[in-house]
Amino acid sequence: MTTEVLKAPLVVEFPFTRSLGPVQSAFLTGLREQVVLGVRTTDGRTLVPPVEYDPVTADEIRDLVQVAPTGTVTTWAWNHAPRRGQPLDTPFAWVLVRLDGADTALLHALDAPGPDTVRTGMRVRVRWAASRSGAITDIACFEPYDSTSGSQVSGHDGEFEDMVTGIVAPARLDYTYSPGRAQTAYITALAEQRIVGERCPSCRKVYVPPRGACPTCGVGTAEQVEVGPGGTVTTYCIVNIKARNLDIEVPYVYAHIALDGADLALHGRIGGIPYDQVRMGLRVEPVWTEGGRYPDHYRPTGEPDADYETYKESL
Repeated sequence: MTTEVLKAPLVVEFPFTRSLGPVQSAFLTGLREQVVLGVRTTDGRTLVPPVEYDPVTADEIRDLVQVAPTGTVTTWAWNHAPRRGQPLDTPFAWVLVRLDGADTALLHALDAPGPDTVRTGMRVRVRWAASRSGAITDIACFEPYDSTSGSQVSGHDGEFEDMVTGIVAPARLDYTYSPGRAQTAYITALAEQRIVGERCPSCRKVYVPPRGACPTCGVGTAEQVEVGPGGTVTTYCIVNIKARNLDIEVPYVYAHIALDGADLALHGRIGGIPYDQVRMGLRVEPVWTEGGRYPDHYRPTGEPDADYETYKESL
């Protein structure tokens, strides 16, 4: 019987907080004030966006120089379907723009009617965001610009009041995860309160959870083997910090458990026993909640502790 391979949408999201050195601080504060700053290297090149160390010589560089908010497209790619969080919610071009006065290009969005209106060498200018806070998004996007001459700049020295010293950037990754054939069978069996691994045809070891191949021999695995349900605690840790969105009181124990018949320990929470009584060699069994698709925790079976020699290979 062929089992349909599972898949599910997953999102990894977290705020990324970082402090800024003097060069990045001046660059982002300048954007807030509608000033674009670069940094001049010892050989006279102007880098935009600026960096604190010369990418060629690794010398520290601090010589800030203002460049124009106008420039030339050096290369581009059309984005037919903007995604969440991108600069524009209508189709646009990603462009590398060498601003007038700079020797390197800045990546940003170009608001254009269609791909037939974009070309390498076209002139563009910054469209500033209506509300600015000291971030790259203070440049809302670039827009076509008819003039071949650059804008006049005042030669700003990079000194501002209320300098931006740190930023918080939201990081987010949306993707569809598929566990593959082997883990799909494992997850399906868990929903039936069974624990299934796969045996390597070469070394004969049984891996739980299965990965579809033996990590030692490098050959594919297909023979399913039901293991457990009992097992032995091999190693463990006591958790004293409560995790967000996890309704478990601390302290609790998380352990590696070598299930009977398996050659690889899996991890699970230990319950039904005070945390300070959990030990290596403790015999445990899974506890399933009604409707649960995996064991809620493992509890002691009441059997004598396993001899170290029986589980030492699973440490």
